[in-house]
Amino acid sequence: MPKIEKFSMSTAAAIVIANMIGTGVFTSLGYQLVDIQSGFVILALWVLGGIVAICGALCYAELSAHLPRSGGEYNFLSNIYHPMAGFISGCVSATVGFAAPTALAAITFGTYLASVFPSLSPLLLGTALVVITTIVHATSHRNSAGLQSFFTTAKIIVIVGFSLAALISVNEFQPISFVPEPTDIPILTSGSFAVALIYVGYAYSGWNAATYLTGELENPGRSLPLVLAAGTGIVMVSYLLLNYVFLSVAPIEAMAGKIEIGYIAAYYAFGDVGAAIMGVTLALLLISTVSAMIIAAPRVLQVVGEDFHVFRFLGRLNKHNIPTTAVYFQGVTTLLFMWTASFDSILVFSGVTMALNTLFAVFGVFILRYREGKQAASKEPVFRTPFYPLPPVIFIAITGWTLIYLAIERPVEVLFGVSVIVLGIIGYLAARRWDEDAI
Repeated sequence: MPKIEKFSMSTAAAIVIANMIGTGVFTSLGYQLVDIQSGFVILALWVLGGIVAICGALCYAELSAHLPRSGGEYNFLSNIYHPMAGFISGCVSATVGFAAPTALAAITFGTYLASVFPSLSPLLLGTALVVITTIVHATSHRNSAGLQSFFTTAKIIVIVGFSLAALISVNEFQPISFVPEPTDIPILTSGSFAVALIYVGYAYSGWNAATYLTGELENPGRSLPLVLAAGTGIVMVSYLLLNYVFLSVAPIEAMAGKIEIGYIAAYYAFGDVGAAIMGVTLALLLISTVSAMIIAAPRVLQVVGEDFHVFRFLGRLNKHNIPTTAVYFQGVTTLLFMWTASFDSILVFSGVTMALNTLFAVFGVFILRYREGKQAASKEPVFRTPFYPLPPVIFIAITGWTLIYLAIERPVEVLFGVSVIVLGIIGYLAARRWDEDAI
C-alpha cells in the first residue's frame, strides 16, 4: 500500500501565516484612519487583535485534540452542538469564510499590479491567479506544499526587509505619537474602535486555517497547538512592525480611506521607482494568501460531502488523496465573489460572519469540558488550553463586544450575516430530506 501523503508541521505553519498575512494588513489601516488618528490606538488595535487570535488558536488546538478530523468549525460545531450547526458553519466557512477573503486577496493582487502597470486589468489579473492556484492545488500534497512554503517564506523576508529599508530610507518620520495620551482613552471604548477591530479581526482571520486539514497533518495532536500558536505569534509581530512603519513614513491624510496602503508607504519612503518595485512585490506576496485559502477551504467542503449524500461529489479524492472536486468548486465560488461584489462589502460582510462562526466554536470549549468533567481530566488529552478559562473568556468577551457595536454601527452587514445562517438552516433541512429519500 503506498504511503499516504501528509502535510508537515512547517507546511501547516506556512498555511496559517499565509492565510493571515494578506489583504487585511495591506488595506485596513486606510479604513481605520478615517475615524482614528492616534498612533497608540492604532497599534493597540493590532495588539488586541493578536491577543484575541492567540486565545482563539489555543482554544481551537484543544478542540482539535478532542475532535481530530479535518473541517474546522464544521467538525467542531457538528459534534458539540448539532449537525445543523456544523452544516451552517460549513456553508459560512466555505463561502464567506474563505471564498470571499480569497476574492479580496486576488482583487488586491490585481490592484497592486495595475497601480504599477495601468494597462492591466485588476480583475483579470486576480482571476488568472485564482485559476492557476486552483489547478496546482488540485494535483498533489507535494505540489501544494512546495508552492505554499516558497511564497510564505518570501512573504516574511520581504515584510522584514521592507520595514527596515523604509525606516532607514525616510529622511523625516511623521509627527505621530505612539505613547498613550489622555485623549486616547475615550477612543478605546468607542464604537469607532469596535468597528475598526472588525477590520483587524479580518486581517488576523486565518489563525484557525490548520484545523481545516487536521486529518492531513503529521501527528496533529502534538503539532497543531505549536503550529497555531507559533504562526499567530509570528503574524502579530509582523503586523505591529508593518503598521508602525506605515504610520512613521507616510502622512495620515495620504492613507486615510485608501486601499493600497503598502504602495503609498513605499512611495513616501523610496519615491516613484521604489513604490513601483514594492507594488509588484506586495502583489506577489498575495499569491501565498490566495494559495493558502484554496488549500484549506476545500477540506470543509470535503467533510460536508462525506456526511451528506446529496453533496457526496465534494468528498471525492484523487489518487493523491486531494479533494479535487472541492478544490475546483471553491475556485469557482471565489470567482463569483470577484465578479459580482464590491471590495468594501465583501470585507465587512465576511468579517461579521467569520466572527460569529469562531465565537460559537470557542464557546464549545466550555461545553466539551462540562460534558467530560472528571473523565476528561483522567484521560489527559494531548492538549488542553493553558490558563483556562481566560483564553475562551477573553475571546468571547472581545468578539461579542465588537459584534454588538457593529450591529449598532453597521446593521446591514449584520443582517446579511443572519441571512446566511437562515439559508444554512434551509439548506440543512433540504439536504437531510434528500438523504432520507435516497435511503
